[in-house]
Amino acid sequence: MSIGWFDGAAGASGDMLLGALVDAGVPLAVLQSSVNPLELGIRFRAEPVWRGALGATRVHVDVPGNPAGARHLADILRMLDALPPPIAERAGAVFRRLGAAEAAVHRMPVEEVHFHEVGVLDCIADVVASVAGVRHLGLTRLHCSTLSLGNGWAQTAHGTIPVPVPAVLELLSGVAPAQAGQAPFETTTPTGAALLVTLVDHWGPLPPMTVAAIGAGAGAGTRDPEELPNVLRLVVGEPASADRSAVDAVQLEANVDDLDPRVWPTALAALLGAGAHDAWLTPITMKKGRPAFTVTALCDPACVDGVSRAMYRHTSTIGLRAMPVVKHALDRSEALVRVDGLPIRVKVASSAGEVLNRSVEWDDVATAAAALGRSAKDVLAAATSEAARQGEASA
Repeated sequence: MSIGWFDGAAGASGDMLLGALVDAGVPLAVLQSSVNPLELGIRFRAEPVWRGALGATRVHVDVPGNPAGARHLADILRMLDALPPPIAERAGAVFRRLGAAEAAVHRMPVEEVHFHEVGVLDCIADVVASVAGVRHLGLTRLHCSTLSLGNGWAQTAHGTIPVPVPAVLELLSGVAPAQAGQAPFETTTPTGAALLVTLVDHWGPLPPMTVAAIGAGAGAGTRDPEELPNVLRLVVGEPASADRSAVDAVQLEANVDDLDPRVWPTALAALLGAGAHDAWLTPITMKKGRPAFTVTALCDPACVDGVSRAMYRHTSTIGLRAMPVVKHALDRSEALVRVDGLPIRVKVASSAGEVLNRSVEWDDVATAAAALGRSAKDVLAAATSEAARQGEASA
């Protein structure tokens, strides 16, 4: 069982991920074979470089002529259908996240979003090859540190925008810890953020592990800032814990007896949006026989501050308890099924390679039901049946 940890102190981009994967031992041929079915003429080259005092690998993506300009999400997803299902599904999830972020930033339906920076061939290559590289390493769990996003201003197809760029902030919102960092330029790109948000299972410092390989992917071009080495590091190894499904977490809770109960759904949603893995209410009886609730949130140590602020802001509590706990979790991945042609994500939980549970994503079911004019109950049943059929076929 292998795990990996990305060090995002200098940020992340698609080419930095590719360089880190190759430097950690993924053959360049694996990246090349992952994009060949697309028949886009993409070629990869790797070279050793220095960034500050660190040696690193820079991966070049060569595309023929001028790549096509703007593309819609549906155009890219159709291209990905040529790939093996595990790669297509995970790469598709990356682009769906990108599409949703761009739609939120530009305040338009995702179907109308034109992918400028993220739709060109080199970015498609970054996404597909990164997914294939992580899969090649056989990592059962992927961790990542707090991401540095950069400072200043960036020139894009949409004009001059502030750094951190809006799409990156949207992608990381409620999911991953971030900071500006030391570099006076954009250090985390939308592609890099979308890849990590999709691939990473746990955000935090380097977990206990026996290190087997270390890779460093160089930032694009020749930029070599004085502030810090412009590299994304990947550490690969074996979990040091005897119980390899155990990870550190923090449980935050407070007793509340004076909040209008109509507020609770919004409060729980705010805790989840701040980074909590789960949030729930437990009915209790307090002093003088007062009915009340204990509100509880489970989160990573890196998210404690944000979740605590959300608890104070959205409830009436004036204090809370924080308890370190050990969270046991099955290995998780994502599959994709279609109901009447519409995609629905499926969470797949497994242990030691055995699939133990498949859970259909309810938001996708509701969206598909509305689009198809069918009941959510029918769409849920159809998606669950298709997920089971796919599982039997791959067994």
